Parts: sequence; structure tokens; C-alpha cells
Amino acid sequence: MPDSPIAATPYEVLGVSPRATVDELRRAYRKRLREVHPDTGGDPAKFHAVQRAWERIGSPQSRAAYDAGAPADSHIAWEARPAGRQESRPQARSHGHPGGWRRERYLTLMREWVGRGVRLDNPYDAALVRSAPLDIRHLLADALAEESTARVLSHLGIGYTIWHDVATGLPENKIDHVVLGPSGLYALLSEDWGGAVRIRRGELIGESLRAERPMHELAARAKVLARAARVSFTALAIVVPDQHFEEALAVIGRARGTAHVVVQASRMPQLLRDGVPGMVRPGGTEIFEVRTRLHAAVRFV
Repeated sequence: MPDSPIAATPYEVLGVSPRATVDELRRAYRKRLREVHPDTGGDPAKFHAVQRAWERIGSPQSRAAYDAGAPADSHIAWEARPAGRQESRPQARSHGHPGGWRRERYLTLMREWVGRGVRLDNPYDAALVRSAPLDIRHLLADALAEESTARVLSHLGIGYTIWHDVATGLPENKIDHVVLGPSGLYALLSEDWGGAVRIRRGELIGESLRAERPMHELAARAKVLARAARVSFTALAIVVPDQHFEEALAVIGRARGTAHVVVQASRMPQLLRDGVPGMVRPGGTEIFEVRTRLHAAVRFV
């Protein structure tokens, strides 16, 4: 996983200064391990975070690479990578620009924050991003999450149709992805809050969420589109980084026949192929009708 723009840096996880010596770094690592180890009552998520932090900066070579701004090995980068060889098999039919609105918003606010008249050669410079206010970094984190999900969705196959950045009111109140396939119709939010999340009373909570109610907000947005297109969603799903949620897939509730789901990013393709346990799969004629209605109703931000 790459360094999220809003996640704590390895130095912050270990509780040391970026100028810490090798000995200071090692002592901090051992201290944090003792504090968060599950065998002594610690938090497993924090324990794994400490281990990942040590992997990033524990050796002189890895620390030098991190300090130079190298991302962790992943399919995500802060800057767009050139397109590689295209697959020969038919891909899902996609419409809209995934992550586009949040990318544009990020660039606008980053330029305003840096200041008028200041040349901004690389708005994705790792050090610059880490120094920006949290709200700006969160925009980039969410854009990256949306782009990552879109790449995965594109490989589902020709039986799927996907609409990205679907408007349901104000631009920030959009649905990141609407997916129609053999297992049903899904509304997805791709989220990265930079830390662990958990479920309480049918909603996601966590230290980094503040007053957000993501499942409630997704349900409200999906309701707008469902009414406009005269369709019913099989499931509303919030997609989160694997390390931020303990379960691969959790059905946290159902409302009027629609399942509310939280899913790890790596488990998301399986959810869309297999469907939500206990939900009825639509017939071919129904899928065709739903696709036609959505094509007529969907608007993009």
C-alpha cells in the first residue's frame, strides 16, 4: 500500500523526529511494539501500523528511499502513471471520470494554499502534500481511492456497466461509482480516511472520521438516483483500504431490500461478481431495463 496523503508518516507512527538517529529510531520501534502488541492488550491495527512503519524506515536503504519521496510498492501512485499495454479481452463499459472532481478540487485548493504568484512545479510532491492542511490532503486521498477502484472495476468484464462521479446534488455529494452487473446494482463510495474504521450501530466510525456519517450519506445520495432512474439498488458499499478494516466484507444492515456493506478494496471485485449473501440476482431482461433507465438519468459532476 502506498503512503496515504492523510495517513500518519512512519516517523509519526513511531513517535520520533525525521531527524532521529538510528539508535533513537530502533528504541522507539521497540517501545511502540511493547505498547501496542496484542498479546499485552494492545490494538492489532496499531501493531501492524508500527510494523509497516519500521519496514518503511527501519533500514538505512529503506529510510533513504522514503525520505526521497519514493512511494511504497503498489498499484497506486500520487502522480498518474503512463498507460501500459491494453488488455485484449473486453473490459467493462465505463462512463464518467473517476476521481476527476476531487483531483480538480485538490489542485485548486493546493494552488490557493501555496499562494498567488508562487510557482507550483509539482502539486503532487510528497513533501508538499504532507505539509498541506488535512482537508486538502483528504481530497487527494479520496481521488486516489476512486481511481484505484475504477482500475479494478474496469477488469470485471463486458457484462458490467459502470458510471463514475455520478451527480446527486452538490458536487461533493456525488456517488463515486455506480456498478451494474449480473449480481445486481451497486452504489460505491471509495474512501481513505487515513486510519482504521469500525462499525457501530449500522455506521462506520473511527478517529479520523470526525462527524462524518458515510453510510447515511451514501444512502441519501443513492435515494436521489434511484428515484430519478426508477431503479432499486442491490447494495450500497463503502470500499476502504484493506488495512483499515478488520473484516473482508461486512453486511451492516438492510433497508427496503438494499444491503449496506463495508468491503476491503481487495475483496470488492468478488463482492460484485458473487453478490451479497442472501440477495436475489436480477434476470437478464431486468438488467437491460435498469441499464437503459440509468443511461437516461445519470448526470456527472
